[in-house]
Amino acid sequence: MISIMLGWQKIFDGGLGRSLKAGATLFRREDPVEFMYLVRSGQIALERPMTDGSALTLHIASEGMALAEASLFADAYHCDAIVRQPAIVAYLPKAAFLAELQKSPKAALGLIETSAREVQAQRARIEILRLRRVSDRLDAWLDLFGKPAKGGWVRVADGIGVSQPALYRELARRRQ
Repeated sequence: MISIMLGWQKIFDGGLGRSLKAGATLFRREDPVEFMYLVRSGQIALERPMTDGSALTLHIASEGMALAEASLFADAYHCDAIVRQPAIVAYLPKAAFLAELQKSPKAALGLIETSAREVQAQRARIEILRLRRVSDRLDAWLDLFGKPAKGGWVRVADGIGVSQPALYRELARRRQ
């Protein structure tokens, strides 16, 4: 299969940009959806505030990823966008982004491809999180994604829903 994933990102080349510090909020739940965002660098989490004061992380967008594209056809955001690592985002008014997609079928297909891959990854993560044991979760993650690059184990712990110490205990057990 030939990947056309990057075509939609070019829509932002002439767009506006914004730098955000860790802890900053890009938008809040119930804010009107006025822009489409592309994360150029850093990490931004989509979080749903819970009644107990905690936050449910729905997605973490990093370099090259769209942010809140699921809200593209909504009137208001259903979550908060909180900067986890200092970030730079490019953004366009929602209407301008949609107009660009209409002009470029390749860009539209690229966005569909990106979204489909994200749905696949989320479905895999759901299945991994259903497993009870850390060892089973790690096996499933490694089977799907392979061994992470150096420094990537932190992301694995988050991806399989365990604490870093729990993951490192499992890795130490496997080395013995």
